[in-house]
Amino acid sequence: MSKGLISPRARAKAPAVWAERSALVVGQRVGARRPRARRLPQLARAGRVSLLVLLALAVLLGAVRWVTTSPRFAVTAVEVRGASRVSVARILAAAGIAPGANLWTIDSRGVIARIEGMPEIRRADVVRELPNRVTIIVEERRPFTLVHAGRLHWMDEDGRVLGEEARAVAPEVPVISGLSEDELATMRTSPGPKARAAIALIRALLRSGSALTAEISEIDMSRAEGPVLYTVDGVEVRLGAEEWDERLARLEGVLAQVATQDVNGVDLRFKDQVVLNRGAR
Repeated sequence: MSKGLISPRARAKAPAVWAERSALVVGQRVGARRPRARRLPQLARAGRVSLLVLLALAVLLGAVRWVTTSPRFAVTAVEVRGASRVSVARILAAAGIAPGANLWTIDSRGVIARIEGMPEIRRADVVRELPNRVTIIVEERRPFTLVHAGRLHWMDEDGRVLGEEARAVAPEVPVISGLSEDELATMRTSPGPKARAAIALIRALLRSGSALTAEISEIDMSRAEGPVLYTVDGVEVRLGAEEWDERLARLEGVLAQVATQDVNGVDLRFKDQVVLNRGAR
């Protein structure tokens, strides 16, 4: 057999190495399949967590349903605290809490809004008391003075009308007059400009001293040029629309001087001047 021929029975020789493999190629497995990450334990843990969350939600929803429907929390008593001038029956009617209502489903904000909508109430709060009681705490508006407009109406220090007064009473500060029925209706929810001006004037009187405040019986707010005061002796005092503190200080001295004189009017509207109107009172 010739040495240059390869016999089919002969063992094949290894192919010749034509080039050395570089460092980048050494160790690489070309065409090998990468093993998949083991995700089964992670999926199992996620499934357990989801199951626990669902169970917790189911327990929570069941508890909420129980407390909002159980007869144990059906309201059996509603108590009102802090009311003196406003009847408890009126407050309960405004609250609108039905007998047997669930303690936890009561709309406390709505109850508070309805009660505070009453002219006589400044502030209200609702307290739930387990298992089936509700306490309503109110702060009433305090009467400050009377407004005379055909009938007597109490007004608080913010200028809000509180309600009518049928009895003959004498407030500690002057009565306010000169307000229309429309202005009174507005003052049930918010004070008007005349009411605010009258309150500011009463505060100025109080700052001037109790003696002068006791001398003034009425403040008429109907005049365009400003408030007109009336003393207990029937003297008309035109005060003007500004600088009340300075003019009231002058008025106290003037009233002391004219107490024995035949004066029925004092005009303080002019700067540094006092005009007296003489005549029978």
